[in-house]
Amino acid sequence: MMVSSPTAFSRMRYWIGALLVFLAAFCFALKGVLIKLAYQYPIDTISLLTLRVVFALPFYVGIALYLSRRLPPARLSGKNWLVLAMLGITGYYIASFLNFLGLIYITASLERILLFVYPTFVLLVRAVFLGRRVNRLQILALFLTYAGIFLAFVPNIHSSQQKDIFLGAFWVILSGLVYAVYLVGSDSMIARIGAQRYTCYAMIAATVVTVIHCALVNGLDLFRFPAPVYQLALLMAILVTVIPTFLIAEGIKRIGSGNASIVASIGPIFTIVLATTFLHETIFLVQFLGTLLVLLGVFLIGWKGRK
Repeated sequence: MMVSSPTAFSRMRYWIGALLVFLAAFCFALKGVLIKLAYQYPIDTISLLTLRVVFALPFYVGIALYLSRRLPPARLSGKNWLVLAMLGITGYYIASFLNFLGLIYITASLERILLFVYPTFVLLVRAVFLGRRVNRLQILALFLTYAGIFLAFVPNIHSSQQKDIFLGAFWVILSGLVYAVYLVGSDSMIARIGAQRYTCYAMIAATVVTVIHCALVNGLDLFRFPAPVYQLALLMAILVTVIPTFLIAEGIKRIGSGNASIVASIGPIFTIVLATTFLHETIFLVQFLGTLLVLLGVFLIGWKGRK
């Protein structure tokens, strides 16, 4: 009977982890496309976001209960619980709402490219607030990323595909900045209670605030939309929210966050293909070249070299 070597097992574990991150990147790439499809119907931003998180909530509650039975209790102080809730609200309510808002004004493909500025924000936030040194390779990565975003952005300025490119870009880039703050703040909390349980608690906190926002704006009047809106919202809840958040958590556990960010950088390419297929968006050659520069910059930020 043959026994697998530790090296073969480690290699298999790595490739399974890479596959999980790859699948998560594909799921996340669907987000902009599904949102744009939903916006073809008469629905506002907060109502669409609320439908997404409400449909996703039972999954997160169920998984949180399952994990609470399998894992030791989360020993957090009242202050820690408050910090966790605020992080969840930051990452899954504020960042998501700004992102949904931006997609009213710009195409899904451009949104995805602009949103991928968030790894550079993570780098800068850590440098400014945590005193992390930025090395030459990372400076080059920043230059490539922003040069790529400039190339992708310029051809769209006078494009009829964009309703208001500057306003849309502002909301999406601000979303990336807010999400970067969430990621930087999440490190210590994930180390305490684990990525999966942290994701559940953060999403539950964000759902509560999202529902309150919707109640204040339109009294939770969520039963007046065409049937396709609910179908799209359910797809967003499952394919773009629940499944990829756990795929990426498991993938990071297997291959590390640096390698995961490299694999996940394929996301904008997926979005471009999906947006041209389902939304009939036009992609300029310069925009595609800009996308490649952005991906190269993200790759360099995530790359930590091989030992």
